[in-house]
Parts: sequence; structure tokens; C-alpha cells
Amino acid sequence: MALGCNHQLPRTNVRLECLLMLAERAVERIPSLALSPGKIVGLEGPAGWGLTRLGLSLLAAPSQVGTVVTIDARGGWLSPLAAWEVGVKPGRLVMVRCADRRLWGQVTAAILEGVAAVYAEVPAGVGEHELRRLAALTRARKAGLALRPLRGQLPAGITHLRINGRGVSWEGADQGHGRLLERRLALEVSGKSLPWQAFDLGA
Repeated sequence: MALGCNHQLPRTNVRLECLLMLAERAVERIPSLALSPGKIVGLEGPAGWGLTRLGLSLLAAPSQVGTVVTIDARGGWLSPLAAWEVGVKPGRLVMVRCADRRLWGQVTAAILEGVAAVYAEVPAGVGEHELRRLAALTRARKAGLALRPLRGQLPAGITHLRINGRGVSWEGADQGHGRLLERRLALEVSGKSLPWQAFDLGA
């Protein structure tokens, strides 16, 4: 599936505008892309591809009915402004920092006890057993959980939907100057109730 649009925006604004539109289009067009109660969505791919903003956008719907939490495992990279821009309700957003892999599982488990949904970056070194324990807790507590590993992939079988970033490209400024016109993000999406699909999102 290909989605595209061109923008004549100031160069300083085009990257933000494109990231916002990519997140909105992904949520609109990818089947089952939602943080449903008791379900886990995995987002995998290199930094800088828009997957963090996509993950934050998954908190927008749950924030209309309850508290949502982000867990920053990189020491301050997540911004509340980024969450508000994709529709997360400001008064229901809580942001937590935990980069220590030894404490991360305990912190995430405690947060899952009483919120509608969580977007959590997973520090490198968190073990498979810890992730499977959190998956079981997510199902028991009926919270939605989006997991964004900072390195590697999530273990098989814990997500109901897995989103893999496969490529990103910018169009425009081909010769090192000019105006950025379009950003394209290639995603692979698969899940327990969804056959493998490829999406090419452009903004």
C-alpha cells in the first residue's frame, strides 16, 4: 500500500510535519494498529525512522479514557510535546525515565497496575523471561502496552502485532541543497490475527 503527498513547507518544519502525518496515516490505515486492553504492540527498527512518534500516537485513544505512561530508557529523549502533537491528552500523560535494565522490569510492572496504556522503550540487556512476565501481566491487568526495543528484537510470541521498520527515505534536496518534499517509511506488519503485510507510508 502506498500513501503519498507533497508539501511546500519551510525546511525547518517539513520533518516535523511529515513525522506527524506518517504517524496519523499509519494509525488510520494499518489494520488492528491500536493499544487494545491486554494487547502488546512491538515497534522495531533503527532510531530516526519515526517509530517513536508512531508509538506515542498509539497512546492517543487510550488517553481519552484513562492515564497513559511513557517509559524513557534513553535518559530524556522523549518529550511531552511530541505526545501532545499526536493527540495524547495532556492532563492524562505521565512520563517516566528508567534506563537501568535491572530496574526497568520492576518499574514497568508497577506502572501497568493502574493505567490505560504504556509506551515503553526497552533497554538493551532486558531478558526474555522479564519480557514474557510483563506480557502476562499486561494481559492480566487489561492494559495496552507498546514496546520499543532500543536494540535487537522482541522475543517471538509476546506481541499481538509487530511493526518492523524496513526503510526510510527523504525526497528533495538530492544534490545537497533545495527543499525536502517527502518522507517515505516502509513498514512490515504482522500479528497473531493478521497476515504479513507491507506498507509504504509517505508524507
